[in-house]
Amino acid sequence: MTTHTQNRTARLRTLSLTALATTAAAAAALTLTSTSAQAAETKQPTAPAAPTTGDSGGSGYANNLDGWIKESLAIMKAKGIPGTYEGLHRNIMRESSGNPNAQNGWDVNAQKGTPSKGLLQVIQPTFNAYHVNGTAHSLTDPVANITAAANYAADRYGSIDNVNSAY
Repeated sequence: MTTHTQNRTARLRTLSLTALATTAAAAAALTLTSTSAQAAETKQPTAPAAPTTGDSGGSGYANNLDGWIKESLAIMKAKGIPGTYEGLHRNIMRESSGNPNAQNGWDVNAQKGTPSKGLLQVIQPTFNAYHVNGTAHSLTDPVANITAAANYAADRYGSIDNVNSAY
């Protein structure tokens, strides 16, 4: 088994064990927290993917969950941030059920005045640290929220696809 495979297996085991943690520990882990590690973002220009119909705001993408994910994926690709539609969708449904206005008002971060918000339940300090140029500077903007969270997950776990529980 290669070192890369062993490291990935170890990460997956860790993620599986995290899912079995106590309710209090799981609640605390629901929120993204920033690390001192560098963000995965590179300084490349954004190249849009093929637009869909029913766009809103002139972006060329549908103003719904499918469109937000597709627009985020186009930006992620241009910036070298790994992730797939399936990985983003799975995590969004677990974190917010697809509600871009979701807000956690009960966990430890919320109690400290920094509630997690948006599709992927990001706290403001993490959003600030992992914000991706070319997206809005708004934590609750769906594309900015998805892209910043994917950037964080890439830095911490290698990809949003590797996140299978609260992170």
